[in-house]
Amino acid sequence: MNGFSPARVGAMLLRYLYLLRSSWPRALELVYWPTITMVLWGFTSQFLVTNSTWVARAFGVLLAAVMLWDVLFRGQLGVSVSFLEEMWSRNLGHLFVSPLRPYEWIIAMLAMSFIRVLIGVVPAMLLAIPLYDYSIFGLGLPFVAFFLNLMVMGWAMGLMIAALILRNGMGAESIAWLAVFVIAPVSAVYYPVGILPVWLQPVAWALPSAHVFEGMRAVMFDHAFRLDHFAAAVALNVVYLALGVAAFLLAFRNARRRGALLQVGE
Repeated sequence: MNGFSPARVGAMLLRYLYLLRSSWPRALELVYWPTITMVLWGFTSQFLVTNSTWVARAFGVLLAAVMLWDVLFRGQLGVSVSFLEEMWSRNLGHLFVSPLRPYEWIIAMLAMSFIRVLIGVVPAMLLAIPLYDYSIFGLGLPFVAFFLNLMVMGWAMGLMIAALILRNGMGAESIAWLAVFVIAPVSAVYYPVGILPVWLQPVAWALPSAHVFEGMRAVMFDHAFRLDHFAAAVALNVVYLALGVAAFLLAFRNARRRGALLQVGE
């Protein structure tokens, strides 16, 4: 039996380095979590330190923010995972020798995303009632508006991610798990948009999620439903969902022309 070989170790290490170099999502993932965590909780800490009167009322607001954020995350992941399940099983070629149309597939993925969100989020929302004596359903009808807006934003992101995977192969798969957290610092989940640097605030206002969470705090603090934030979130979601559908259909058409539906890989 051969002994230890540094050359073989070096060869395998070189293979993994080549894989890392050939897939920018893998390289991005290395710096992603530490950076996002630092930025997100840095802004949160800064806000809490400079707004001591807010802290006394923070519990319900933070709990509602966490639960609503999960709607966005699971809405996006519901689309992405339904898409990836077909990629993992190498089933795209089988699907599209059937009469299935791409837009029908999109509708099915969106419906499955909705079901996944209900299964994943609603039990947690109900459990918060006996555990913390807090019910997010106390927000009333505004809760439905917040829920649906975050769901649709998740759908748009999921379709764009699926399009990116179709374009770049399974090397981009990790984006499905990471993408939603990229926008977390500018979504004003745990703090108002005003705490962000001035140059970053226009980015936040371009996201439906920022309008949803600002609207949520307005309901909880001022007992007022902000129609301006609601209208902005709806308008942005219409644009982003249309872009997501268009990006997915274009990527699918290009993948079909290249024969990539039968050759899913890195």
